[in-house]
Order: sequence, then structure tokens, then C-alpha cells
Amino acid sequence: MEHSGHGMTMDLPPFTLGRGLQWSADPFFLVACVAGIGLYAWGVVRLRRRGDSWSAGRTVSFVVGVLTIMLVMCTALNDYGMVMFSVHMVQHMVISMLSPILILLGAPMTLALRALPAAGRGRKGPRELLLMLLHSRYMRIVTHAGFTIPLFIASLYALYFTPIFDFLMGSKAGHLAMMVHFLAVGMLFFWPIIGVDPGPNRPGYLMRMLELFAGMPFHAFFGIALMMASQPMVKTFENPPASLGIDALSDQSAAGGIAWAFSEIPSVLVLIALLFQWYGSEQRQAKRKDRAADRDGDQELAAYNAYLASLDARGR
Repeated sequence: MEHSGHGMTMDLPPFTLGRGLQWSADPFFLVACVAGIGLYAWGVVRLRRRGDSWSAGRTVSFVVGVLTIMLVMCTALNDYGMVMFSVHMVQHMVISMLSPILILLGAPMTLALRALPAAGRGRKGPRELLLMLLHSRYMRIVTHAGFTIPLFIASLYALYFTPIFDFLMGSKAGHLAMMVHFLAVGMLFFWPIIGVDPGPNRPGYLMRMLELFAGMPFHAFFGIALMMASQPMVKTFENPPASLGIDALSDQSAAGGIAWAFSEIPSVLVLIALLFQWYGSEQRQAKRKDRAADRDGDQELAAYNAYLASLDARGR
């Protein structure tokens, strides 16, 4: 690998899917992903040992979500993503729009709250600190639509169309920080919309759909802007290594197509999940109302029987 004036260049053979999927682990993401799956597994085992159930679907969703991060950050996709705009865009879209959805549907915070032991009266352990964070003023701000939607949009336009992107791509540490940022932004954007964990901002289902559709069109516009550009728009990728045998403008157009497509795929996934959540919520509400009606009916019947018994006692 050698450094260029505006980024990092590598001598890589032409990209193929087989080469892209070869193992090439980023140490930070490898440790973080393995630790995440390990902690989740610990929580599930802890619940099972005390006789509590945990949804297999949530477990699968979380694990697959973490594996998608490993796919783009711990394989040669990460190496090609440093020199090919199209591969970088696959990384960005997966880690900011697919991985967060799957991880959030795994309800990791709910699992942690159920698995962590209570610290006892007057004391604050990990469980209590996590609850305080989830319901803090800070979380109310960073999960509010007035914050998450502009941040989601700015992560595209303010990053790619300013010198910030080239600066971050100039070092492995900068690239790592950018990928962590993409993941965090995706988590913050989708949490109030689709997350099942407790949190301070949980709007109604219709409002969640509006929040989703408020952010997605900007991804499509961003992708179209890249596809229609007549010259390379990002300096980092304007001179790809000759060994790749690619044209910078064609690669940028492919990157735009990927960004445009990914504005549609997660939208459909989230919409389906929201409809299922909405239906489940309505079913639970109906059951609660039925139980309440049954209780009221039982109380009325008991009162009527008591009234009849009192009349009978008076007659005797």
C-alpha cells in the first residue's frame, strides 16, 4: 500500500466478487463485532438459564446485522473501498442502512436490561446506568426527528461534496472514523422509526413512516447527482490505480446507482417491519381491551348476584 497526496492507493488486481470476499480484517471492527455477538449470546444464555424466553428471530436478526458489518469491513471489500468509489458506496450503504435495521430489530438494549442484574436499592450498576442513558435528555435530543433527519442527509452531501471526505480518506484512522460515523448515524436515524428497544422518542406508526420517507428521497437525489455528473466529483477516486482497469467516471456512475438503489431496499424492509409492528400493537391493544371488558363483566355479574342474594335474605 502506498499513500498518495489526497488519499491511500493500493496495487490491487481488477475487482471481482470472489476477490472482494477474501478475508482482510480491520482489527477494530473485527474485535467490536466478535464482542457484540459474544455479549448478545451471553444475554440470551443468561435468560434461558433462569427460564425466560428470548425470540429466536431477534437473535438471528442481530447476528446477521453484525455479520453484514464484518462482510464490508473484514474482507477485501474494505481494501477495494479505499480506491473504488462503487465498492466504497456498497460499504457505506450496508453499514449505514442495512446493518442498523437488522441490529435494531434484534433489540440489544432490551436484552441487556433483562439480562443485567439489578444493583440493589440506592446503588447504580450497569443496568441502572443504561436505563438512565436511554431516558436521558441527551438521548431525547439525538433521537428526535429534528436531529436525526438533517444528520442523515448531511452525512451524504456535507461529507462527499466537501474536502472533509478526502481528508478522512487520507488515513486508515480517518476511514475508520468515517465508517463508525456512518453506523452511528444509521442507528440514530432508524431507532425511533423501527427500534423495539425502550427510548425517549417513540412517535406513532404513521409518524414513523413519515420520518422514513422524509430521509430516503435525499439518498435517491444523491445517487442521481453522482450518475449524471460529467466529471469525477470526489477527488479521492478521480485517479484509480491502473491495475484495476476502471474508468473513474464509470465507477462514480456505478456508485450513484448503488446509492439510488439502496434508498429503495431499506425503505421496503422498514415499511414491512413497521406494518408488522403496527399490526402486533393493535392485536395487543385489542386483547387488553377484551381482558378489561371481561373483568368489568365479571364485576357486574358478581354485584348482581350479591344484590339478588341480599333480596333473598330480606325475603327470608
